[in-house]
Amino acid sequence: QVQLVESGGGLVQPGGSLRLSCAASGSIFSIWAMGWYRQAPGKQRELVAAITRFNSTDYADSVKGRFTISRDNAKNTVYLQMNSLKPEDTAVYYCNVVGRTWGWGQGTQVTVSS
Repeated sequence: QVQLVESGGGLVQPGGSLRLSCAASGSIFSIWAMGWYRQAPGKQRELVAAITRFNSTDYADSVKGRFTISRDNAKNTVYLQMNSLKPEDTAVYYCNVVGRTWGWGQGTQVTVSS
C-alpha cells in the first residue's frame, strides 16, 4: 500500500507561487501514476495534474501553463509547482495514486487571496 502526506500549502496573494510536496510510503511507489487533486468548498474533488511512471504529464485545462507536476522516485515524493495563482485555485490539495479512490491523506490547504 501507498500512504501519503501532503505539505507546502499556505496563504498567497494572487499571482504568487507555492510548491506542494507529497511524501509517499511504500517500496513500489515508482511504478504508480500519481496525481494531484483539489477540492474547493462545495465542489467535487478534481484531478488537476498527473504524472506517469515514465514522467509523462497531463493537466486540467484550468491549470495548464501555470502548474507543473514532477516526481523524485528516489525520495518517494511528488511535487506540484504552482505559479500565477488565482483566487479560484483556493482549495484543499491532495495527492493520490491515479484511479485510487481510497487512501487519501489529510491534504494541504491553499488559499489565494489579497
